[in-house]
Amino acid sequence: MKKVDFMCTAFRDGFQSVYGARVFTKDFMPAVDAARKAGITHFEAGGGARFQALYFYSNDDAFEMMDEFRRVAGPDADLQTLSRGVNVVGLDSQPRDIIDLHAKMFKKHGMTTIRNFDALNDVNNLIDSGNSIHKHGLKHEVTVTMMSLPPKTTGAHDPAFYEKTLRNILDAGIPFDSICFKDASGTSTPRTVYETVKRARKLVGDKVKIVMHSHDTAGCCVAQYMAALDAGANQVDLSMQPVSGGTCQVDIVTMWHALRGTDYDLGIDINAIQKAEAVFQECMKDYFLPPEATTVNPNIPFFPLPGGALTANTQMLRDNGLMDKYPEIVAAMGETVAKGGFGTSVTPVSQFYFQQAFNNVIYGPWKKIAEGYGKMVLGYFGKTPVAPDPEVVKIAAEQLTKEPTTKKVVDINDEDPTKGREASIKMLKDNNIEVTEENIFIAASCKEKGILFLTGKSKVNGVRKSDPAEEAAKKAGEYTVTVNGKAYGVKLGKTSATVNGVDYPLSVAAGIDQKAIAATQSAAPAASAAPAAITSSENITAPMPGLILRLECKEGQSVKKNQLIMVMEAMKMENEIYAPCDGVIGKITVSQGQQVVAGDVLATIGSSAPAAAPAAAAAPAAATAPSAAPAGGQVVAAPMPGLILRLECKEGQSVKKNQLVMVMEAMKMENEIYAPCDGTISKISVSQGQQVVAGDALLTIA
Repeated sequence: MKKVDFMCTAFRDGFQSVYGARVFTKDFMPAVDAARKAGITHFEAGGGARFQALYFYSNDDAFEMMDEFRRVAGPDADLQTLSRGVNVVGLDSQPRDIIDLHAKMFKKHGMTTIRNFDALNDVNNLIDSGNSIHKHGLKHEVTVTMMSLPPKTTGAHDPAFYEKTLRNILDAGIPFDSICFKDASGTSTPRTVYETVKRARKLVGDKVKIVMHSHDTAGCCVAQYMAALDAGANQVDLSMQPVSGGTCQVDIVTMWHALRGTDYDLGIDINAIQKAEAVFQECMKDYFLPPEATTVNPNIPFFPLPGGALTANTQMLRDNGLMDKYPEIVAAMGETVAKGGFGTSVTPVSQFYFQQAFNNVIYGPWKKIAEGYGKMVLGYFGKTPVAPDPEVVKIAAEQLTKEPTTKKVVDINDEDPTKGREASIKMLKDNNIEVTEENIFIAASCKEKGILFLTGKSKVNGVRKSDPAEEAAKKAGEYTVTVNGKAYGVKLGKTSATVNGVDYPLSVAAGIDQKAIAATQSAAPAASAAPAAITSSENITAPMPGLILRLECKEGQSVKKNQLIMVMEAMKMENEIYAPCDGVIGKITVSQGQQVVAGDVLATIGSSAPAAAPAAAAAPAAATAPSAAPAGGQVVAAPMPGLILRLECKEGQSVKKNQLVMVMEAMKMENEIYAPCDGTISKISVSQGQQVVAGDALLTIA
């Protein structure tokens, strides 16, 4: 009977693949303790998204989390983390001094092994990180990243390519203790896995540990693992309920069952494992479990989207009312993979593919290059497995105004004065934060949000966890509703609503009944002045949810077809809105800083004629004059919920219309807030690190 080693990934990759890595340390440590008591000795304990996410969302300290993990798991446990080569544990790449500091700090805080990969399989991106991991006394698990290409697509990602990548690692002299073949999308065919591992075993001999890592998104994880074991692999990665199957690794119990009657054995007490899983499920019962997280998706081979990215992107689309576009976007991913140079679909490249596919669906093929995708095809993340499509490279260079490069990523970063130890130390000193090596690394990898955490200004946000008291209130139909700054206590019944203790008749119907709304509005008092009539007008609508960044036209202005009239920010990108035809802007129905949803009318275009004057007697001049800012000034409100990242103005400062005054972080994006008019900042109502909701006053311009 051959003993099969396994690493429990539930508390790192499982969290990332289901919850976007947003889990509180205190909530899952009882499950770690239960897993230890069940005999598990090898855990994935941090790194990857489980570093930044703690500072960005959970308001936890990742180093303290690692210390606690070591205490609970015991002194003899093998605690492993994930590193993204030159990106270490962030999305941005780092210079050599921060890469070295990463290994030093993770060793200090109880980690024993670091799995180290590069999404492009560019060995140059593994050299410095591998050397530092080895130098600081950690075990280095060097990694080759895998995926299956969409049908009828060829170029890299076959056994010969993976064998060549491994040979390049050996030729580079990178020190390592084990080798991992990592398939983040779970799309490699079992046959490819078998042939790849077989070639690797022949290349490195019998004594080197070979690990197979995959996800069950395509439903092939067990078959992949069986193929890897038959070819000579020593270890597979397994997870635990509720973060197993689907976008995660296959469950320990499932793999145990698959190995029954074979020559392989996990060497576990299955009853003890089941008890540990019951503890884990109890720990996570209040966290939102996305329906797609634990579901096999048979179409994944056509768009190799990693488990950790799939749920993150569907949540973002769902939050923005764009889930109806999901099938089109993923169908477009095949072309972005092929023309992008066949980098493996794993962080950060998986996001680049998805963003470009999104742009190709919304704006038309290759009309708008996503920044990350463009920088990748231009060489700023390293060398892609094959050359990107020349026409796409040309378009990216033109749109991003960058020239292609073959320079090493670490060399580029070493020359960047905004990166590295000295830049991080300056950030700490500027904010009166103690200069420790932990804080230097937090500042380097998390930038402003790291500083907010270290200054005590960050707050929990984006953690999808239910509050039992809140759920009970919802079940009872009890809410506090704030409208225009005034709070109301509302209790909903079947036929009535009680508002501040007074009962009102209630009727709720699905959809929007425009006739009923029009009838209600017609019963309202007539306006003192009629709007201008627009004849032969055409509505210009928002193509997606977003934030109105800039208005490039005025009411009554003549415009030509394809003339820029407005700029929106959505899906982490600026989106330009053009006139669909020649005409006159009849009405602009939005303002700068306003949040809109897909289909909202932004403006009308056509010919205009003045409306007939109302028959009613004229109101006093003060009532009919155009609305102006109140005496206290014009209030700039938050267009969406978010975190105040930076203030770009001070009280008493004079500002011009469209001048940047503040930066918010929301939906994983930086959102710039601009002055809606000329004036003087009379009051700033928020501070850096403050969490706000849509409609909160940010500042006032007098």
